[in-house]
Amino acid sequence: MLAVAVCSFALMQSLTVPVLARIAQEYDAAQSTVTWVLTGYLLAASVATPIAGRLGDVHGKRRVLVVSLGLLCAGSLLAAVAPSVGVLIAARVVQGLGGGVVPLSFGIVRDRLDLPRVPGAIGLLSSLIAVGTGAAVVVAGPIIATFGFAALFLLPAAVTGAAAVAARLLLPDPPRGERARLPLLPAVLLAAWLVALLLGVTRAPVLGWTSAPVLALLGGAVVVGGLWVRQERRGPVPLIDLRLLARRPVWTVNVAAMLLGGALYAFVAFAPQLHQTPTSAGYGLGATVTGSGLLMLPYSVATFVLGLLSAPLARRFGGPSVAAAGCLVTAAATALLAVAHDAVWQAALVSTLVGVGNGLAFACLTSLLVASSPPEHSGVLSGMNANLRTIGGSVGTAVVSSVVTARTTADGLPVEGGYVAGFLVLAVALVAAAVVARLVPTPPRTRGGRL
Repeated sequence: MLAVAVCSFALMQSLTVPVLARIAQEYDAAQSTVTWVLTGYLLAASVATPIAGRLGDVHGKRRVLVVSLGLLCAGSLLAAVAPSVGVLIAARVVQGLGGGVVPLSFGIVRDRLDLPRVPGAIGLLSSLIAVGTGAAVVVAGPIIATFGFAALFLLPAAVTGAAAVAARLLLPDPPRGERARLPLLPAVLLAAWLVALLLGVTRAPVLGWTSAPVLALLGGAVVVGGLWVRQERRGPVPLIDLRLLARRPVWTVNVAAMLLGGALYAFVAFAPQLHQTPTSAGYGLGATVTGSGLLMLPYSVATFVLGLLSAPLARRFGGPSVAAAGCLVTAAATALLAVAHDAVWQAALVSTLVGVGNGLAFACLTSLLVASSPPEHSGVLSGMNANLRTIGGSVGTAVVSSVVTARTTADGLPVEGGYVAGFLVLAVALVAAAVVARLVPTPPRTRGGRL
């Protein structure tokens, strides 16, 4: 049931990416408006994820998981019948509010399973998240072509609705933490600085990084973020215990995950665009939306397989070493894509290698974080980790977008050098992620060949 939940969430996260042009046609909307189908979801998920994790720690993870799945289902149903692009954006915001599914699922695994079984279960869930993300790029086009536009949201609605019912009826409720109210002021401040940061980052490629609105948003994020930290340190009941975030096992995993997330989000966003570039531009494969999606299929398959193998490999070589190796494999793959992207076999090879690296790194980093987290804080710490991956993804995508679109041809297409530079930037970020991942200490409870 948890596997279905996290896979469905990941599928929704990326399902609209390859069909934004179709959405613009469907609602006769400007491209700048349609991008809010992604941005609205991203903003809502970034705010809801850590708060849902905290609520799960206090009030029971099963209860909050059911609510999160219900929001995903309700948002999908609304999107399927949306009469306008404004309603569709609102529906995507509702879906984003269900973003607590992933950290809550990880927390339930930590609460319910014996410690030796946790890494394998985390590896499975991590693999399915990547499978859902990659599968969304593959299946979005065929779903619309075969069943119509509404099916793009009706199918996920049916799956998440069934998962919510199954969670309510079948899943034992893990132990709850000490009863406490959600601290309102820290939650509001957290939401404010996250929204300001992500709005600034997502608008920067369009308005310019030095434009007044972007600088105002990023500056506001810094100021409000500082107020949030001050309130968390001084408030009687913190939303997130910053002392836990400052611990080496936590901050090293979070930094590595943010760098890895930034690179992978950007890869999933820009590799299909590179493949779809018409050959008349002097590069690219001229692939269709469906064809470019199929080229991403090896990424999903490799991520799933290596995610399952990550736990035994980590027991043999150590979680930090395997995570670092995964980041380096992904770095090599993105560097290869920068210089070799003129043939289908090259695209398929890169997709496979990125999947191998992601399967190893993501699963191991998540397992290390969960193993290092006190059970009563596993939900909120997993939520912040997921949130930092989202932030990293937003920053990485925005930076690569700025690099790729810096120069264009007479037809308005990016020059080939933009893609080369963009993917080399990702390779550098992944090498940095490998360095940080190697600094993650193995949790004391798992030493002796248990992680």
